[in-house]
Amino acid sequence: AKTQHVDPSHRLRHSRILLVDDNDLNREIAITLLEDEGFTVECAVNGCEAVEKIMDAPSGHYQLVLMDVQMPVMNGYEATKAIRRLNDPTRAQVPILAMTADAFEEDRQKALRSGMNGHLTKPVEIDKLFEALDELLS
Repeated sequence: AKTQHVDPSHRLRHSRILLVDDNDLNREIAITLLEDEGFTVECAVNGCEAVEKIMDAPSGHYQLVLMDVQMPVMNGYEATKAIRRLNDPTRAQVPILAMTADAFEEDRQKALRSGMNGHLTKPVEIDKLFEALDELLS
């Protein structure tokens, strides 16, 4: 039986998430997990594309960004710093959650120093992902 992790009455169930990952399989898995829970997911394949999507979307369009760290063109740390420098405070303050294979405490600290709001290691544990989403979206 399929278990939903988000309370069906949760007011943020239909939040729009920007998923930033250069790996097709990682994106496909994350999209399925998130959409099955009622989230709307849009994707970017590198940090530069993520920054552009946030800049081009209406203010407040994305409620959260799931950001891979190691990507071509612009990595997740650089993208987060660029997002945090945006002039529009709503865009600049969007919660950003790192999803990375970098699992050491120093990696978590680097993510937080770059401006990310949290850090999950890959492969992502589903319960931890939804716990982090609930915390950041509430």
